[in-house]
Amino acid sequence: MLLAGLFVLSTTAVRADDDKAITVDQLPQKAQQFIKKYFPEEKIAYAKMDRDFFDTKYDVVFTNASKIEFLKNGEWKEIDCRHTVVPAGIVPAQITKKIAELYPKAKVTEIDRDTRDYEVKLDNQIELTFDLKFNLIDIDD
Repeated sequence: MLLAGLFVLSTTAVRADDDKAITVDQLPQKAQQFIKKYFPEEKIAYAKMDRDFFDTKYDVVFTNASKIEFLKNGEWKEIDCRHTVVPAGIVPAQITKKIAELYPKAKVTEIDRDTRDYEVKLDNQIELTFDLKFNLIDIDD
């Protein structure tokens, strides 16, 4: 009985972490539009759908190593532009303004948002955290 229970749990755990390669047209429409608007010149190396018990996410990796993670509704969650900068218009204006005040020459290379905050990484390796009202709440240098 114990062995059967362990088998069921292990097969369920394997199914919970189900990555599947997909084509770009299998991404949510909102994600496709986002890529066309902000990354029109970038070539996509691959896209994948990642399912777990409670959620579905989509990852898109470009040939220049930049990555975008989308939620199941097509909203971006994380953008990592390793060798370039996050395109203008993605970073909220209030965050862009604060960065310009504190670090006028710095560029945003990564941004991550969730239900609590925005985390921004700059090309000078400084990481800033903003709450959902765009107040700066942490600096990690």
